[in-house]
Amino acid sequence: MKIYISADIEGVTGITHWDETEKTKPDYQRFAQQMTREVKAACEGAIKAGVKEIWIKDAHDTGRNILADDLPKIIRLVRGWSEHPFSMVQELDKTFDALLMIGYHSFSGSGANPLSHTLSSAKISSIRLNGESASEFLIHSYIAASMEIPVVFVSGDEGICMEARKINHNIRTVAVNKGIGNSTVSIHPQLALERIEEEVMSILKSDFRNCQIKLPEHFKIELSFRRHIQAYRSSFYPGIRQLSPTDLLFETEDYFEILRMLMFVI
Repeated sequence: MKIYISADIEGVTGITHWDETEKTKPDYQRFAQQMTREVKAACEGAIKAGVKEIWIKDAHDTGRNILADDLPKIIRLVRGWSEHPFSMVQELDKTFDALLMIGYHSFSGSGANPLSHTLSSAKISSIRLNGESASEFLIHSYIAASMEIPVVFVSGDEGICMEARKINHNIRTVAVNKGIGNSTVSIHPQLALERIEEEVMSILKSDFRNCQIKLPEHFKIELSFRRHIQAYRSSFYPGIRQLSPTDLLFETEDYFEILRMLMFVI
């Protein structure tokens, strides 16, 4: 069995402030270590389930956060950003049996995480896909769906776990944080590791094909920019329609075109 893990940091246990996500800040190192430990827990659960190959995308900021020395030898770690439209699941292809997400967070505008955002906290106020608020989980799960790869596990804040189960109730989740205003309530970091390992092992030992997410036939994406000048510049992308000084609309039946557009305008 071959699996893919995409890992972010804004949904790891205890994280509350942007200073804890940035390499230049003194609080960062502790949470980069927790991000690594949560990825390691997922790897260990997968290995116990019989997985022989694990690819991991370090999908936060610089893409250079995870400490590879702490991970099992069977992993392949994707660091940095190639600028391929697959972004947080770069190198995902049909050879993988399952996709897992660690440290994921709620969509931009959600109250479920003080650090909620979608793709860019600096540029984007909100993204709506087919009328629903779009998270990084949703955007990248649809990539997996386009290749019929099931998304089997998600850890992060309560909001993103609820979203995952809403899309497919068979997806296993571990909620490590609950956002309340500009604060969080989190479980113990060690308990998070234990639950992640246990749930990953359990789902991968089961028949997880029922975790498959159905890909829509048509895509209508609305982007709301924080500044009108950013929206104006992006309005020149082929096929985009400007709805207001800050809002743009793009429609297609080809999901890769959604990804290509996002790569160029955000």
